Amino acid sequence: MNRKEFMTTSAILGGISLLPTNNAFSQSIQQSGLDKLTDKEGNFALQPLPYSETFLEPSMDQETLHLHYTFHHGDAVKAANKDLQMIKEAIDKNTLDTVDYWTKKLSYHLSSHILHTIFWTNLTNKKSDPSGALLKQIEKDFGSYDKLKVLIAKTSKGVDGNGWGILGYQPYTQKLTVLQCENHEKLTQWGVIPVLVIDVWEHSYYLKYRNRRAEFVDNLFPVINWDNVAERFSAATKIG
Repeated sequence: MNRKEFMTTSAILGGISLLPTNNAFSQSIQQSGLDKLTDKEGNFALQPLPYSETFLEPSMDQETLHLHYTFHHGDAVKAANKDLQMIKEAIDKNTLDTVDYWTKKLSYHLSSHILHTIFWTNLTNKKSDPSGALLKQIEKDFGSYDKLKVLIAKTSKGVDGNGWGILGYQPYTQKLTVLQCENHEKLTQWGVIPVLVIDVWEHSYYLKYRNRRAEFVDNLFPVINWDNVAERFSAATKIG
């Protein structure tokens, strides 16, 4: 197995855009390549943001966005590529005593890459609300949009240590579900497809909000791009 074959078969979702192109914002994302996890060689890649570093102010300040995207997300991408390289090396040299270590590392770093990629597109600089099929599903599964907001906010604020609050679609039950994710990969519900993610690692908010995670989460709601969430939901319902 050569490197390209290994990268292609190992990186699920790798060469596939996570988002369809139904509107101008998602087309901008597609053109910038942000929603694609890999480059043309099959290596994981940090793609350009489709907006400026001041785009999300005042909810997210420029310095935080720069450090978060460039280093926290960027370093995860570099590490995921190294993890795959080390797994391939272990296979080629038959030194499989190290492969479980690198497999765990890949789970952590690739999950970070995927969730961060979704996170950047889940945000915009104008207020929006769920509508259409997404709103109907929210009302069916949670009672109302207001109840969902309370639930996902509480879930995100309550993550032990670092992690994420996630709204996802479960194809097996055909329902939306809210879950906590510790780090980037723990407490996963198998099969759930994330459509909205809220990053509550300290690096997401500490420069502006200090230790006030709850305030940060509350201030994200006005800039959640529910059109983007709706597109992800629509794509998720077509899987399976």
